[in-house]
Amino acid sequence: MVSTLLGSCVAVAMVSRTSCVGAICHAFLPSCRGAVHSVCPEQFRHVECAINGMLDEFGRRGILRGGIEAKIFGGAEMFGFSEGGRGVGKQNIAMARRILAAEGIQVTATDVGGADGRKILFCPHTGEVFLKRLDRMAYRQARGYMAT
Repeated sequence: MVSTLLGSCVAVAMVSRTSCVGAICHAFLPSCRGAVHSVCPEQFRHVECAINGMLDEFGRRGILRGGIEAKIFGGAEMFGFSEGGRGVGKQNIAMARRILAAEGIQVTATDVGGADGRKILFCPHTGEVFLKRLDRMAYRQARGYMAT
């Protein structure tokens, strides 16, 4: 199992059920700003590059895009502010959806947006995801911040 804690970041979990192969990313920002995803030094920090990198790896394993399912999590607006209604959480969600749609990847589950953080557990060989929502205080505690 792989676990991650999400605020405005987005996790995209992908699985090929026939191959029992899965992958997950935890991306901070929507775009790697024009860098070629295969040479992006911080590839998996950006939604765009991370998804493309995971799809490349599935391809290297002979897994066709039609056999991949995806799930999207996170993208909260944790602190109640966003510039013009397009905070980083919303931008991350939009980028993930746009790339997956363009690549023909079926999205089978989402839990995105809102104001709550999330803790997820991902089983790469089955594609199962277990999710727990975290209010602001629980998120801060999980991140190791002192409660005030």
